[in-house]
Amino acid sequence: MANKRSGGGLSPTQQAAKFLGVSVLAGAVMAGIALPAAGALGLAAKGSVEGFDEIPANLKRPPLSQRTTILDNQGGQIATVYSRDRTVVDLKDISPYMQKAIVAIEDARFYEHGAVDLKGILRALNKNAQSGGVTQGASTLTQQLVKNVAVEEAGDDPTKVAQATQQTIGRKIRELKYAIQLEEEFGKKQILENYLNITFFGQQAYGVEAASQRYFSKSAKDLKLEEAALLAGVVQSPTRYDPINDETEATKRRNIVLQRMADVHDISQAEADKAKEQPLRLKVSKPKNGCITAVKGSAFFCDYVREVVLTDPVFGKTKAARAKVWNQGGLTIRTTLDPQSQKSIQDSIKTHVRKSDKVATAATLVEPGTGKILGMGQSKAYGYGKNQTEYNYSVNAAMGGSNFGFPTGSTFKPFLASAALEQGKPATQSYPAPYEMPYPDSVQTCNGKAWRNSGNAKVENEDESEVGPYRLKQAMEKSVNTYFVEMLEDIGMCPVSKILDKMGVVQGNGTKLPIVPSSLTLGSTGISPLTMANAYATFANRGTYCTPVAIESIKQRVGGETKSLRVPKSTCRRAMSETTADTINTLLSGVVDSGTGKQAGLTDRANAGKTGTTDERKNAWFVGYTPNLSGAVWVGSATQSVKMTNITIGGVWHEKVYGGQVPGPIWKDAMTGALAGKPSPGFNLVNIPDLDKDKDKDKGRDPGDGDNNGNGGNGNGGDNGGFPFPDPTFTIPDEWTIGGNGNGGNGNGGRFP
Repeated sequence: MANKRSGGGLSPTQQAAKFLGVSVLAGAVMAGIALPAAGALGLAAKGSVEGFDEIPANLKRPPLSQRTTILDNQGGQIATVYSRDRTVVDLKDISPYMQKAIVAIEDARFYEHGAVDLKGILRALNKNAQSGGVTQGASTLTQQLVKNVAVEEAGDDPTKVAQATQQTIGRKIRELKYAIQLEEEFGKKQILENYLNITFFGQQAYGVEAASQRYFSKSAKDLKLEEAALLAGVVQSPTRYDPINDETEATKRRNIVLQRMADVHDISQAEADKAKEQPLRLKVSKPKNGCITAVKGSAFFCDYVREVVLTDPVFGKTKAARAKVWNQGGLTIRTTLDPQSQKSIQDSIKTHVRKSDKVATAATLVEPGTGKILGMGQSKAYGYGKNQTEYNYSVNAAMGGSNFGFPTGSTFKPFLASAALEQGKPATQSYPAPYEMPYPDSVQTCNGKAWRNSGNAKVENEDESEVGPYRLKQAMEKSVNTYFVEMLEDIGMCPVSKILDKMGVVQGNGTKLPIVPSSLTLGSTGISPLTMANAYATFANRGTYCTPVAIESIKQRVGGETKSLRVPKSTCRRAMSETTADTINTLLSGVVDSGTGKQAGLTDRANAGKTGTTDERKNAWFVGYTPNLSGAVWVGSATQSVKMTNITIGGVWHEKVYGGQVPGPIWKDAMTGALAGKPSPGFNLVNIPDLDKDKDKDKGRDPGDGDNNGNGGNGNGGDNGGFPFPDPTFTIPDEWTIGGNGNGGNGNGGRFP
């Protein structure tokens, strides 16, 4: 390598470079941009030496952006995404015809000259002088490569792109110096390889491999002579010579390239003439970019993966750094998406809810113990047209979801029950639970300041027949609102808030839930289906919460090398004792066995879950799980403007929508398909004592659950209420009402609606 002489002079290579920079600068600039007066030429030459010396010595060459491929957990392709549709290939994997065609038409003396073609400059100056304008340029392939590198570095920033392509003397000076550097550093073949991989061929195709796939649906190594000539001709003006939109112009340009190849003796005249007679024979592959092209209804999951890369610090400390990883591409992302689970979700949604319905549904499946998201889908397709949406109803706002999630109704009650059990309350805990009651006058919070019911707010149960007292099991199965309000008053709101933190339960906007009774009891706060499914997975995992994850591994190809990137890992922590989780599993098993979630219950394996319906029936939920899969289903209007009464959903008319009635069957079908052929483990159920028919004073609608207190005095109503039915499967007709005769009043024991 040449070095500076001891006296501080320039080496021969540097002298040559400087000579070229000064001597040919004026001609190169004039050949490449329009300068109207000769005076400008003198000014350019006069100021060029200092400017040339001040340019940084090394050209900054960013890695070429490429397409990213997103895979499911079995290696099946979900989608391809890119800011530049490009696949970098080695020169040996590019047809020799293509190599010869691009050199012939763009820089025929490429292998003869250095960074700057003096003969080409003189030719261009002569042509431009004759025409009175700029009809011919003199940029070599090396100079064009330098310009393309600058455009690539600019990315999608319009200001930087304009700076990289502006017709100014300053840019041409930099281009010249960097071209000299590249010629010194690389051989001709490597420069040609880089050029063919970076240049734009129109139709969103960057690089010859993407162009070959776009126009001919084949690899660049398989291009025929006439096909290579067509692609080489497109480079000068991808819009003007676009063969898809203007076949005539593209054919003329192709034939010019073929003739040029013959003129420089790359092919014979006979070969050129024969190729000119060939039709274009395009076999166009439409651009398939972005999550909108994802298969099996996984577009929203694909978009979630994108948001993970753009927001998780593991991919960069700053937003710009993470965006660079995504836009540079070249990623092969293997995700957690299970194709069996995803198909089952989509099939279930399609069966129960139509795209044109007034309401939508969203469903998410998560694996307990790992946090892996196995499935994610919704009834409104990904897009911007009618019955489509760009919002992912399953996730928080920061990850592409709605601003606040959706109120969860009674699916929230297991969180409160968990907090109470952790505080030492027994699974047989009883509360009066009247049909209607005011919220407590005050409830303790974490900061020592009590919440006050200053507005005299009230709460009531779904049905007037729901009158306590109840124990926890019956209250959970029947979803008795007043019972859980009394439970919250008993334990305070702080234990609930703390367990929510441990279970990752936040609002759809990412903030903690408000510390108010309606939010921490009846689910009045918006939460996303992913958050709910993952929180319920804590119960399935016997009290250990694991953060959700969507990515298993990422490999990135940069240049000719492939490297593995770090990805977010699920982190697990204990949220409650195993005993508490086992108790919740026992309670929620009763919900799907004989409670409000009976329509959702699975018949072939252990399962548990909870229904939820919000005020004015604007939202209906079912969240449930088995030991090895947890899922949440929401049905409602994303704008919260539809009251689900007297409504048709999926072709079925409903007078009133309940959590167990519409979301429940969606969950059941999705879970059934997802778990087909999978192991069927059981829960570690606990023994929750049945009610003592002789001594217990609780009241309910089950046989034997009578109340011995008659209205107006002590009654014997419990005698009838405790009628020992000989057949435990006996179903009491709706018209029956069994009541006791109290002394001094009518007994209410054992009343059936």
